[in-house]
Amino acid sequence: MSRGFFRSTAIVGITTLLSRITGLVRDVVQAVMIPAVYLEVYVLANQIPNLLRRLFAEGAFSQAFVPVVAEYKANRSKEDVRELVDSVSGTLGAFLAVVSVIGVIAAPIVVTICAPGFASKEVGQFGLAVEMLRWTFPYLLFVSLTALAGGVLNSYQQFALPAFTSVVLNIVLIVFAAYVSPYFEQPVVALAVGVFVGGVIQLIIQIPALIKLGVIRRPHWNWQHEAVKRIARLMGPAIIGSSMGQLSVMISSGIASLLADGSMTWLYYADRLVEFPLGVFSIALATVILPSLSSQHARKSPDEFSATLAWAVRLVCLIVIPASVAMFAMSGPLTVALLHYGQFKATDVAMTRMALMAFSLALLGWSMIKVLATGYYAQQNTKGPVKVAMRALGVTMVLNVIVVVALWLTGNLKTPGAHTLLALTNGVGAIMNAGLLYLGLLRSQVLRRGQAMRGLLIRIAVASVLMAAFLWWFGGDITTWLVTPTLQRVVWLAGLVVGGIGVYFAALWAMGVRAGQFRLQSPASSL
Repeated sequence: MSRGFFRSTAIVGITTLLSRITGLVRDVVQAVMIPAVYLEVYVLANQIPNLLRRLFAEGAFSQAFVPVVAEYKANRSKEDVRELVDSVSGTLGAFLAVVSVIGVIAAPIVVTICAPGFASKEVGQFGLAVEMLRWTFPYLLFVSLTALAGGVLNSYQQFALPAFTSVVLNIVLIVFAAYVSPYFEQPVVALAVGVFVGGVIQLIIQIPALIKLGVIRRPHWNWQHEAVKRIARLMGPAIIGSSMGQLSVMISSGIASLLADGSMTWLYYADRLVEFPLGVFSIALATVILPSLSSQHARKSPDEFSATLAWAVRLVCLIVIPASVAMFAMSGPLTVALLHYGQFKATDVAMTRMALMAFSLALLGWSMIKVLATGYYAQQNTKGPVKVAMRALGVTMVLNVIVVVALWLTGNLKTPGAHTLLALTNGVGAIMNAGLLYLGLLRSQVLRRGQAMRGLLIRIAVASVLMAAFLWWFGGDITTWLVTPTLQRVVWLAGLVVGGIGVYFAALWAMGVRAGQFRLQSPASSL
Protein backbone atom coordinates (compact mmCIF):
# COMPACT_ATOMS: atom_id res chain seq x y z
CA MET A 1 0.00 0.00 0.00
CA SER A 2 2.73 2.48 0.99
CA ARG A 3 4.55 1.80 -2.31
CA GLY A 4 1.46 2.95 -4.19
CA PHE A 5 1.25 6.09 -2.10
CA PHE A 6 4.98 6.75 -2.51
CA ARG A 7 4.71 6.26 -6.27
CA SER A 8 1.66 8.50 -6.60
CA THR A 9 3.15 11.13 -4.30
CA ALA A 10 6.38 10.98 -6.31
CA ILE A 11 4.47 11.48 -9.57
CA VAL A 12 2.59 14.47 -8.22
CA GLY A 13 5.69 15.74 -6.43
CA ILE A 14 7.90 15.56 -9.53
CA THR A 15 5.25 17.20 -11.68
CA THR A 16 4.70 19.84 -9.03
CA LEU A 17 8.49 20.31 -8.79
CA LEU A 18 8.48 21.06 -12.51
CA SER A 19 5.63 23.48 -11.86
CA ARG A 20 7.58 25.20 -9.10
CA ILE A 21 10.71 25.40 -11.24
CA THR A 22 8.80 26.98 -14.13
CA GLY A 23 7.06 29.19 -11.58
CA LEU A 24 10.43 30.29 -10.28
CA VAL A 25 11.58 31.07 -13.82
CA ARG A 26 8.35 33.02 -14.28
CA ASP A 27 9.00 35.05 -11.12
CA VAL A 28 12.61 35.76 -12.13
CA VAL A 29 11.53 36.92 -15.60
CA GLN A 30 8.91 39.17 -14.03
CA ALA A 31 11.45 40.59 -11.58
CA VAL A 32 13.86 41.31 -14.43
CA MET A 33 11.25 42.91 -16.70
CA ILE A 34 9.01 44.83 -14.27
CA PRO A 35 10.07 47.32 -11.53
CA ALA A 36 8.92 46.45 -8.01
CA VAL A 37 6.58 49.44 -7.80
CA TYR A 38 4.56 48.13 -10.78
CA LEU A 39 4.84 44.49 -9.74
CA GLU A 40 2.78 45.50 -6.70
CA VAL A 41 -0.18 45.94 -9.03
CA TYR A 42 0.32 42.49 -10.55
CA VAL A 43 0.66 41.04 -7.04
CA LEU A 44 -2.84 42.24 -6.22
CA ALA A 45 -4.37 41.23 -9.56
CA ASN A 46 -2.72 37.82 -9.31
CA GLN A 47 -3.46 37.21 -5.64
CA ILE A 48 -7.21 37.26 -6.14
CA PRO A 49 -7.25 34.39 -8.69
CA ASN A 50 -4.48 32.73 -6.67
CA LEU A 51 -6.79 32.78 -3.65
CA LEU A 52 -9.52 31.34 -5.86
CA ARG A 53 -7.10 28.67 -7.05
CA ARG A 54 -6.55 27.68 -3.42
CA LEU A 55 -10.28 27.58 -2.87
CA PHE A 56 -11.15 25.53 -5.94
CA ALA A 57 -8.07 23.89 -7.45
CA GLU A 58 -6.42 22.83 -4.19
CA GLY A 59 -9.07 23.55 -1.61
CA ALA A 60 -12.79 23.65 -1.09
CA PHE A 61 -13.98 22.19 -4.36
CA SER A 62 -11.56 19.27 -4.43
CA GLN A 63 -12.14 18.56 -0.74
CA ALA A 64 -15.90 18.45 -1.29
CA PHE A 65 -15.99 16.88 -4.75
CA VAL A 66 -13.40 14.08 -4.52
CA PRO A 67 -14.99 12.29 -1.50
CA VAL A 68 -18.40 12.32 -3.21
CA VAL A 69 -16.94 10.98 -6.47
CA ALA A 70 -15.10 8.26 -4.51
CA GLU A 71 -18.36 7.29 -2.82
CA TYR A 72 -20.18 7.12 -6.17
CA LYS A 73 -17.37 5.01 -7.65
CA ALA A 74 -17.53 2.60 -4.71
CA ASN A 75 -21.31 2.27 -4.47
CA ARG A 76 -22.90 3.38 -7.77
CA SER A 77 -22.76 2.54 -11.48
CA LYS A 78 -20.55 4.28 -14.03
CA GLU A 79 -23.66 5.89 -15.50
CA ASP A 80 -24.34 7.47 -12.10
CA VAL A 81 -20.77 8.77 -11.99
CA ARG A 82 -21.18 10.22 -15.49
CA GLU A 83 -24.41 11.97 -14.57
CA LEU A 84 -22.73 13.35 -11.44
CA VAL A 85 -19.85 14.84 -13.43
CA ASP A 86 -22.18 16.27 -16.12
CA SER A 87 -24.43 17.85 -13.49
CA VAL A 88 -21.64 19.31 -11.38
CA SER A 89 -19.68 20.70 -14.34
CA GLY A 90 -22.75 22.30 -15.93
CA THR A 91 -24.09 23.78 -12.69
CA LEU A 92 -20.72 24.97 -11.43
CA GLY A 93 -19.76 26.43 -14.82
CA ALA A 94 -22.99 28.43 -15.17
CA PHE A 95 -22.81 29.76 -11.62
CA LEU A 96 -19.18 30.83 -11.84
CA ALA A 97 -19.66 32.44 -15.23
CA VAL A 98 -22.15 34.79 -13.58
CA VAL A 99 -19.79 35.41 -10.64
CA SER A 100 -16.96 36.21 -13.07
CA VAL A 101 -19.07 38.82 -14.87
CA ILE A 102 -19.96 40.44 -11.54
CA GLY A 103 -16.29 40.44 -10.55
CA VAL A 104 -15.27 42.18 -13.78
CA ILE A 105 -17.92 44.87 -13.32
CA ALA A 106 -17.09 45.38 -9.63
CA ALA A 107 -13.30 45.48 -10.13
CA PRO A 108 -12.90 49.06 -8.77
CA ILE A 109 -14.71 48.09 -5.56
CA VAL A 110 -12.58 44.95 -5.17
CA VAL A 111 -9.34 46.94 -5.60
CA THR A 112 -10.49 49.56 -3.10
CA ILE A 113 -11.21 46.86 -0.52
CA CYS A 114 -8.12 44.72 -1.12
CA ALA A 115 -5.52 47.50 -1.57
CA PRO A 116 -6.77 50.71 0.06
CA GLY A 117 -3.31 52.26 -0.17
CA PHE A 118 -3.35 52.26 -4.00
CA ALA A 119 -5.76 55.20 -4.22
CA SER A 120 -3.21 57.58 -2.66
CA LYS A 121 -0.13 56.45 -4.60
CA GLU A 122 1.24 58.56 -7.42
CA VAL A 123 2.25 56.08 -10.12
CA GLY A 124 -1.31 55.08 -11.07
CA GLN A 125 -1.52 51.74 -9.25
CA PHE A 126 -5.29 51.97 -8.74
CA GLY A 127 -6.24 52.34 -12.42
CA LEU A 128 -3.77 49.66 -13.48
CA ALA A 129 -5.06 47.28 -10.81
CA VAL A 130 -8.66 47.69 -12.02
CA GLU A 131 -7.65 47.04 -15.64
CA MET A 132 -5.59 43.98 -14.75
CA LEU A 133 -8.18 42.52 -12.39
CA ARG A 134 -10.72 42.58 -15.20
CA TRP A 135 -8.41 40.23 -17.09
CA THR A 136 -7.57 37.96 -14.16
CA PHE A 137 -10.95 37.62 -12.44
CA PRO A 138 -12.43 35.26 -15.10
CA TYR A 139 -9.65 32.85 -14.16
CA LEU A 140 -12.09 31.83 -11.41
CA LEU A 141 -14.23 30.05 -14.00
CA PHE A 142 -11.35 28.32 -15.74
CA VAL A 143 -9.52 27.20 -12.61
CA SER A 144 -12.73 25.83 -11.09
CA LEU A 145 -13.53 23.69 -14.12
CA THR A 146 -9.87 22.67 -14.26
CA ALA A 147 -10.15 21.58 -10.63
CA LEU A 148 -13.27 19.56 -11.43
CA ALA A 149 -11.49 17.76 -14.25
CA GLY A 150 -8.46 17.17 -12.02
CA GLY A 151 -10.64 15.85 -9.20
CA VAL A 152 -12.23 13.28 -11.51
CA LEU A 153 -8.85 12.19 -12.88
CA ASN A 154 -7.37 11.94 -9.37
CA SER A 155 -10.30 9.73 -8.33
CA TYR A 156 -9.23 7.35 -11.10
CA GLN A 157 -5.61 7.49 -9.85
CA GLN A 158 -4.48 9.74 -12.70
CA PHE A 159 -2.40 12.41 -10.96
CA ALA A 160 0.19 13.57 -13.49
CA LEU A 161 -1.96 15.52 -15.94
CA PRO A 162 -3.87 17.56 -13.32
CA ALA A 163 -0.57 18.44 -11.64
CA PHE A 164 0.93 19.41 -15.01
CA THR A 165 -1.68 22.11 -15.63
CA SER A 166 0.25 24.51 -13.38
CA VAL A 167 3.32 24.02 -15.57
CA VAL A 168 1.26 25.07 -18.58
CA LEU A 169 0.12 28.24 -16.83
CA ASN A 170 3.69 29.13 -15.87
CA ILE A 171 4.94 28.64 -19.42
CA VAL A 172 2.22 30.90 -20.77
CA LEU A 173 3.09 33.59 -18.21
CA ILE A 174 6.80 33.33 -19.04
CA VAL A 175 6.02 33.85 -22.73
CA PHE A 176 3.81 36.84 -21.99
CA ALA A 177 6.35 38.41 -19.60
CA ALA A 178 9.39 37.91 -21.85
CA TYR A 179 7.96 38.27 -25.36
CA VAL A 180 4.49 39.83 -25.28
CA SER A 181 4.87 42.54 -22.59
CA PRO A 182 7.07 44.85 -24.74
CA TYR A 183 4.11 45.33 -27.09
CA PHE A 184 1.94 46.77 -24.30
CA GLU A 185 1.94 50.45 -23.37
CA GLN A 186 2.21 49.32 -19.75
CA PRO A 187 4.11 45.97 -19.86
CA VAL A 188 2.74 44.74 -16.53
CA VAL A 189 -0.75 44.45 -18.06
CA ALA A 190 0.54 41.63 -20.29
CA LEU A 191 0.93 39.46 -17.19
CA ALA A 192 -2.79 39.76 -16.44
CA VAL A 193 -3.69 38.84 -20.02
CA GLY A 194 -1.38 35.83 -19.66
CA VAL A 195 -3.32 34.63 -16.60
CA PHE A 196 -6.53 34.68 -18.67
CA VAL A 197 -5.02 32.81 -21.62
CA GLY A 198 -3.25 30.30 -19.37
CA GLY A 199 -6.49 29.48 -17.57
CA VAL A 200 -8.23 28.62 -20.84
CA ILE A 201 -5.38 26.33 -21.93
CA GLN A 202 -5.26 24.58 -18.51
CA LEU A 203 -8.86 23.51 -18.94
CA ILE A 204 -8.63 22.45 -22.59
CA ILE A 205 -5.70 20.04 -22.13
CA GLN A 206 -7.63 17.91 -19.60
CA ILE A 207 -10.78 17.43 -21.66
CA PRO A 208 -9.42 14.57 -23.86
CA ALA A 209 -8.47 12.53 -20.75
CA LEU A 210 -11.99 12.94 -19.36
CA ILE A 211 -13.55 11.87 -22.63
CA LYS A 212 -11.27 8.82 -22.75
CA LEU A 213 -12.41 7.78 -19.26
CA GLY A 214 -16.01 8.05 -20.41
CA VAL A 215 -17.09 10.00 -17.33
CA ILE A 216 -18.28 13.15 -19.08
CA ARG A 217 -20.84 13.41 -21.82
CA ARG A 218 -22.90 16.61 -21.88
CA PRO A 219 -22.50 19.12 -19.02
CA HIS A 220 -25.84 20.66 -18.06
CA TRP A 221 -27.48 22.65 -15.30
CA ASN A 222 -28.96 20.30 -12.70
CA TRP A 223 -29.22 21.94 -9.29
CA GLN A 224 -31.69 19.26 -8.18
CA HIS A 225 -29.10 16.46 -8.40
CA GLU A 226 -28.55 15.00 -4.93
CA ALA A 227 -24.75 15.05 -5.22
CA VAL A 228 -24.68 18.65 -6.52
CA LYS A 229 -26.56 19.81 -3.44
CA ARG A 230 -24.33 17.77 -1.16
CA ILE A 231 -21.13 19.13 -2.74
CA ALA A 232 -22.50 22.67 -2.41
CA ARG A 233 -23.24 22.10 1.28
CA LEU A 234 -19.76 20.71 1.84
CA MET A 235 -18.09 23.50 -0.13
CA GLY A 236 -19.54 26.31 1.96
CA PRO A 237 -17.57 25.57 5.12
CA ALA A 238 -14.64 24.15 3.13
CA ILE A 239 -14.21 27.45 1.28
CA ILE A 240 -13.72 29.23 4.59
CA GLY A 241 -11.49 26.53 6.04
CA SER A 242 -9.18 25.98 3.08
CA SER A 243 -8.78 29.66 2.22
CA MET A 244 -7.67 30.98 5.60
CA GLY A 245 -3.92 30.66 5.00
CA GLN A 246 -3.97 32.39 1.62
CA LEU A 247 -6.64 34.85 2.74
CA SER A 248 -4.42 35.79 5.67
CA VAL A 249 -1.51 36.46 3.32
CA MET A 250 -3.77 38.45 1.00
CA ILE A 251 -5.11 40.60 3.83
CA SER A 252 -1.54 41.18 5.00
CA SER A 253 -0.65 42.28 1.46
CA GLY A 254 -3.59 44.68 1.48
CA ILE A 255 -2.32 46.14 4.72
CA ALA A 256 1.15 46.27 3.15
CA SER A 257 -0.25 48.65 0.50
CA LEU A 258 -0.28 51.21 3.32
CA LEU A 259 3.43 50.66 4.01
CA ALA A 260 6.55 51.59 2.04
CA ASP A 261 6.44 51.22 -1.76
CA GLY A 262 7.47 47.70 -2.71
CA SER A 263 6.19 46.04 0.48
CA MET A 264 3.58 44.00 -1.40
CA THR A 265 6.21 42.83 -3.88
CA TRP A 266 8.60 41.77 -1.11
CA LEU A 267 5.88 39.78 0.66
CA TYR A 268 4.83 38.23 -2.64
CA TYR A 269 8.28 36.95 -3.55
CA ALA A 270 8.93 35.63 -0.04
CA ASP A 271 5.61 33.79 -0.21
CA ARG A 272 6.53 32.39 -3.63
CA LEU A 273 9.79 30.95 -2.29
CA VAL A 274 7.91 29.30 0.58
CA GLU A 275 5.40 27.91 -1.92
CA PHE A 276 8.19 25.88 -3.53
CA PRO A 277 8.55 23.17 -0.85
CA LEU A 278 4.89 23.51 0.11
CA GLY A 279 3.72 22.64 -3.39
CA VAL A 280 6.36 20.03 -4.19
CA PHE A 281 5.68 17.92 -1.13
CA SER A 282 2.82 18.94 1.15
CA ILE A 283 0.18 19.70 -1.47
CA ALA A 284 1.28 16.66 -3.49
CA LEU A 285 0.92 14.40 -0.45
CA ALA A 286 -2.49 15.82 0.46
CA THR A 287 -3.66 15.42 -3.14
CA VAL A 288 -2.65 11.75 -3.21
CA ILE A 289 -4.09 10.67 0.14
CA LEU A 290 -7.49 12.40 -0.24
CA PRO A 291 -9.00 9.86 -2.70
CA SER A 292 -7.67 6.93 -0.64
CA LEU A 293 -8.87 8.36 2.67
CA SER A 294 -12.26 9.04 1.09
CA SER A 295 -12.51 5.46 -0.18
CA GLN A 296 -11.45 4.07 3.22
CA HIS A 297 -14.12 6.18 4.90
CA ALA A 298 -16.76 5.04 2.37
CA ARG A 299 -15.77 1.39 3.03
CA LYS A 300 -15.96 2.03 6.79
CA SER A 301 -12.32 1.09 7.41
CA PRO A 302 -11.29 3.34 10.34
CA ASP A 303 -8.04 1.47 11.06
CA GLU A 304 -6.79 1.92 7.49
CA PHE A 305 -7.94 5.55 7.56
CA SER A 306 -6.01 6.25 10.76
CA ALA A 307 -2.89 4.46 9.55
CA THR A 308 -2.86 6.39 6.27
CA LEU A 309 -3.24 9.77 7.96
CA ALA A 310 -0.62 8.98 10.63
CA TRP A 311 1.80 7.93 7.89
CA ALA A 312 1.26 11.24 6.08
CA VAL A 313 1.88 13.25 9.26
CA ARG A 314 5.16 11.42 9.89
CA LEU A 315 6.32 12.22 6.35
CA VAL A 316 5.44 15.90 6.77
CA CYS A 317 7.51 16.06 9.96
CA LEU A 318 10.42 14.28 8.28
CA ILE A 319 10.54 16.64 5.29
CA VAL A 320 8.99 19.97 6.26
CA ILE A 321 10.61 20.61 9.65
CA PRO A 322 14.13 20.65 8.12
CA ALA A 323 12.79 22.54 5.08
CA SER A 324 11.51 25.30 7.38
CA VAL A 325 14.83 25.47 9.22
CA ALA A 326 16.77 25.52 5.94
CA MET A 327 14.50 28.25 4.54
CA PHE A 328 15.37 30.43 7.53
CA ALA A 329 19.10 29.65 7.46
CA MET A 330 19.46 30.12 3.68
CA SER A 331 17.08 33.08 3.26
CA GLY A 332 19.86 35.36 2.03
CA PRO A 333 21.54 32.99 -0.47
CA LEU A 334 18.14 31.86 -1.80
CA THR A 335 16.93 35.40 -2.42
CA VAL A 336 20.16 36.56 -4.05
CA ALA A 337 20.72 33.48 -6.21
CA LEU A 338 17.16 33.30 -7.48
CA LEU A 339 15.95 36.91 -7.70
CA HIS A 340 18.83 39.42 -7.75
CA TYR A 341 18.69 40.29 -11.46
CA GLY A 342 17.59 43.22 -13.61
CA GLN A 343 15.05 45.42 -11.81
CA PHE A 344 15.36 43.44 -8.54
CA LYS A 345 17.90 45.55 -6.62
CA ALA A 346 19.93 44.92 -3.45
CA THR A 347 17.29 46.72 -1.37
CA ASP A 348 14.63 44.36 -2.74
CA VAL A 349 16.86 41.42 -1.79
CA ALA A 350 17.25 42.63 1.80
CA MET A 351 13.52 43.28 2.25
CA THR A 352 12.47 39.98 0.67
CA ARG A 353 14.99 38.10 2.79
CA MET A 354 13.48 39.51 5.97
CA ALA A 355 9.99 38.44 4.93
CA LEU A 356 11.24 34.98 3.93
CA MET A 357 12.79 34.42 7.36
CA ALA A 358 9.45 35.27 8.96
CA PHE A 359 7.48 33.12 6.49
CA SER A 360 9.67 30.08 7.21
CA LEU A 361 7.69 29.66 10.42
CA ALA A 362 4.47 29.52 8.39
CA LEU A 363 5.79 26.76 6.09
CA LEU A 364 5.47 24.07 8.75
CA GLY A 365 2.02 25.28 9.76
CA TRP A 366 0.68 25.47 6.20
CA SER A 367 2.08 22.02 5.37
CA MET A 368 0.48 20.42 8.41
CA ILE A 369 -2.82 22.13 7.64
CA LYS A 370 -2.84 20.62 4.14
CA VAL A 371 -2.50 17.07 5.46
CA LEU A 372 -4.46 17.32 8.72
CA ALA A 373 -7.45 19.06 7.11
CA THR A 374 -7.60 16.21 4.60
CA GLY A 375 -8.41 13.90 7.51
CA TYR A 376 -11.55 15.95 8.12
CA TYR A 377 -12.58 16.49 4.50
CA ALA A 378 -12.26 12.81 3.60
CA GLN A 379 -14.93 12.14 6.23
CA GLN A 380 -17.06 14.87 4.61
CA ASN A 381 -16.57 16.96 7.75
CA THR A 382 -15.98 20.49 6.53
CA LYS A 383 -17.18 22.35 9.61
CA GLY A 384 -14.35 21.30 11.94
CA PRO A 385 -11.54 22.91 9.91
CA VAL A 386 -13.69 26.04 9.44
CA LYS A 387 -14.00 26.65 13.17
CA VAL A 388 -10.27 26.18 13.61
CA ALA A 389 -9.40 28.37 10.63
CA MET A 390 -11.64 31.20 11.81
CA ARG A 391 -9.98 31.23 15.22
CA ALA A 392 -6.52 31.30 13.66
CA LEU A 393 -7.47 34.04 11.21
CA GLY A 394 -8.96 36.06 14.05
CA VAL A 395 -5.70 35.86 15.99
CA THR A 396 -3.71 36.82 12.86
CA MET A 397 -5.91 39.83 12.15
CA VAL A 398 -5.72 41.05 15.74
CA LEU A 399 -1.93 40.83 15.56
CA ASN A 400 -1.94 42.68 12.21
CA VAL A 401 -4.03 45.50 13.67
CA ILE A 402 -1.69 45.75 16.64
CA VAL A 403 1.29 45.93 14.27
CA VAL A 404 -0.21 48.65 12.05
CA VAL A 405 -1.38 50.77 14.99
CA ALA A 406 2.02 50.46 16.67
CA LEU A 407 3.81 51.45 13.44
CA TRP A 408 1.49 54.41 12.95
CA LEU A 409 1.85 55.65 16.51
CA THR A 410 5.64 55.44 16.33
CA GLY A 411 5.84 57.08 12.90
CA ASN A 412 7.31 53.97 11.25
CA LEU A 413 4.42 53.09 8.92
CA LYS A 414 6.49 53.87 5.80
CA THR A 415 9.76 52.47 7.17
CA PRO A 416 11.20 49.69 4.94
CA GLY A 417 11.14 46.39 6.80
CA ALA A 418 7.83 46.91 8.58
CA HIS A 419 6.26 44.32 6.24
CA THR A 420 8.28 41.59 8.03
CA LEU A 421 5.97 41.85 11.05
CA LEU A 422 3.00 41.02 8.79
CA ALA A 423 4.77 37.88 7.55
CA LEU A 424 5.48 36.87 11.14
CA THR A 425 1.83 37.15 12.15
CA ASN A 426 0.92 34.76 9.34
CA GLY A 427 3.36 32.23 10.75
CA VAL A 428 1.80 32.47 14.20
CA GLY A 429 -1.68 31.96 12.73
CA ALA A 430 -0.57 28.96 10.64
CA ILE A 431 1.03 27.17 13.59
CA MET A 432 -2.08 27.79 15.69
CA ASN A 433 -4.34 26.47 12.91
CA ALA A 434 -2.30 23.27 12.49
CA GLY A 435 -2.10 22.69 16.25
CA LEU A 436 -5.85 22.95 16.72
CA LEU A 437 -6.53 20.59 13.78
CA TYR A 438 -4.13 18.06 15.29
CA LEU A 439 -5.76 18.26 18.72
CA GLY A 440 -9.17 17.75 17.12
CA LEU A 441 -8.02 14.55 15.40
CA LEU A 442 -6.56 13.31 18.68
CA ARG A 443 -9.80 13.97 20.54
CA SER A 444 -11.80 12.07 17.91
CA GLN A 445 -9.33 9.14 18.11
CA VAL A 446 -8.49 9.40 14.40
CA LEU A 447 -4.89 9.91 15.52
CA ARG A 448 -3.37 8.55 18.73
CA ARG A 449 -0.45 9.79 20.79
CA GLY A 450 2.57 7.51 20.85
CA GLN A 451 6.08 7.44 22.30
CA ALA A 452 7.56 6.55 18.91
CA MET A 453 6.45 9.84 17.35
CA ARG A 454 7.87 11.90 20.22
CA GLY A 455 11.21 10.14 19.85
CA LEU A 456 11.17 10.74 16.09
CA LEU A 457 10.46 14.45 16.56
CA ILE A 458 13.42 14.80 18.92
CA ARG A 459 15.71 13.17 16.35
CA ILE A 460 14.34 15.35 13.55
CA ALA A 461 14.93 18.46 15.69
CA VAL A 462 18.53 17.49 16.48
CA ALA A 463 19.28 16.67 12.83
CA SER A 464 17.73 19.98 11.74
CA VAL A 465 19.91 21.95 14.15
CA LEU A 466 23.04 20.21 12.83
CA MET A 467 21.94 20.99 9.28
CA ALA A 468 21.34 24.64 10.18
CA ALA A 469 24.84 24.86 11.68
CA PHE A 470 26.30 23.50 8.43
CA LEU A 471 24.32 25.99 6.32
CA TRP A 472 25.29 28.92 8.55
CA TRP A 473 28.99 28.01 8.54
CA PHE A 474 29.29 27.48 4.79
CA GLY A 475 26.62 29.98 3.70
CA GLY A 476 28.84 33.01 3.96
CA ASP A 477 27.83 36.65 4.25
CA ILE A 478 25.04 38.21 2.19
CA THR A 479 27.37 40.95 0.89
CA THR A 480 29.58 38.28 -0.65
CA TRP A 481 26.60 36.74 -2.42
CA LEU A 482 25.59 40.11 -3.87
CA VAL A 483 28.92 40.51 -5.71
CA THR A 484 29.34 36.84 -6.72
CA PRO A 485 28.77 36.08 -10.45
CA THR A 486 25.53 34.29 -11.35
CA LEU A 487 26.99 30.89 -12.19
CA GLN A 488 29.02 30.79 -8.98
CA ARG A 489 25.94 31.72 -6.98
CA VAL A 490 23.98 28.84 -8.46
CA VAL A 491 26.79 26.33 -7.86
CA TRP A 492 27.29 27.60 -4.31
CA LEU A 493 23.56 27.36 -3.58
CA ALA A 494 23.38 23.85 -5.04
CA GLY A 495 26.30 22.80 -2.85
CA LEU A 496 24.58 24.14 0.25
CA VAL A 497 21.36 22.31 -0.60
CA VAL A 498 23.07 18.98 -1.29
CA GLY A 499 25.34 19.33 1.74
CA GLY A 500 22.47 20.30 4.02
CA ILE A 501 20.39 17.33 2.90
CA GLY A 502 23.38 15.05 3.42
CA VAL A 503 24.05 16.33 6.95
CA TYR A 504 20.36 16.02 7.90
CA PHE A 505 19.84 12.45 6.75
CA ALA A 506 23.27 11.32 7.96
CA ALA A 507 22.40 12.66 11.42
CA LEU A 508 19.07 10.83 11.36
CA TRP A 509 20.76 7.60 10.32
CA ALA A 510 23.34 7.96 13.11
CA MET A 511 20.47 8.34 15.60
CA GLY A 512 18.84 5.13 14.40
CA VAL A 513 16.14 6.44 12.05
CA ARG A 514 15.57 4.04 9.12
CA ALA A 515 13.39 4.10 6.01
CA GLY A 516 11.34 1.18 7.30
CA GLN A 517 9.87 3.42 9.98
CA PHE A 518 8.00 5.31 7.25
CA ARG A 519 6.27 2.34 5.65
CA LEU A 520 2.49 2.47 5.77
CA GLN A 521 1.23 -0.15 8.21
CA SER A 522 -2.22 -1.74 8.23
CA PRO A 523 -3.30 -1.29 11.88
CA ALA A 524 -4.09 2.14 13.26
CA SER A 525 -0.87 4.00 13.92
CA SER A 526 -0.05 6.15 16.93
CA LEU A 527 1.36 9.64 17.00
